[in-house]
Amino acid sequence: MINIKRLFFFLLFSACFLCVKTLEAQRYNQFDKNKKRTGVWKKYYPNKRLKYTGTFKDGKEVGTFKFYSMSFSRKPEATKVFHKDSDSVTVNYFYSTGKLKGKGMLFGRNKVGSWVYYYKKGTVFSEEFYVNGKLSGKSIVYFKSTGKIAEETTYKNGVLHGNVKNYSDKGILIEDVLYENGKANGLAKYFELSGSLKEKGIYKNGIRVGKWEFYLDGEVVDEKKKKEARKNKIQPKNR
Repeated sequence: MINIKRLFFFLLFSACFLCVKTLEAQRYNQFDKNKKRTGVWKKYYPNKRLKYTGTFKDGKEVGTFKFYSMSFSRKPEATKVFHKDSDSVTVNYFYSTGKLKGKGMLFGRNKVGSWVYYYKKGTVFSEEFYVNGKLSGKSIVYFKSTGKIAEETTYKNGVLHGNVKNYSDKGILIEDVLYENGKANGLAKYFELSGSLKEKGIYKNGIRVGKWEFYLDGEVVDEKKKKEARKNKIQPKNR
């Protein structure tokens, strides 16, 4: 008798489960009379974890879509907000904790405008600007510990074009190199951690050309003397 009861409840549970799955299939992943996706859609990875969920109307995405990792599906790793009568999309990326990792806009499949990325604690990691999917204008990277600028670069059509500046975590400029079309071209300056000028010269297509000037204690010295000073651990007076 007990086995019969167990079998009965098992069959009842199985029937309910199948009914739920059938009802769910009827609610999701539907097509309209024009064979275009409509309503709420859900897609799954081969391992049965949720891949994304979102709503379609007349075959186009509308509102917010949530995307999940193949290995972690409790919280979305990204969201895309589709705007009515526009190809622009607002994108947000998230850490597994749910905290914001990055945000920006897409037009079609191209990044456009300002994009910002964050460290896990919420402070800004970098800021970038895009035109038609290519980096353009200034891009800035920040130190995690201090929030000060670590690197400042300039892009044109996706390649370095302008001054590349690197800073110490105390905010002191330690490198300033002019780039054109992705290569160092023009004046370059390198500085000590104290901020005093260490050397400067000209690059052409990424190669040092002409006479470079080397400095020690604020005075110009030749490369041989500078190497000797470093070998003997002579430090600039203003340090």
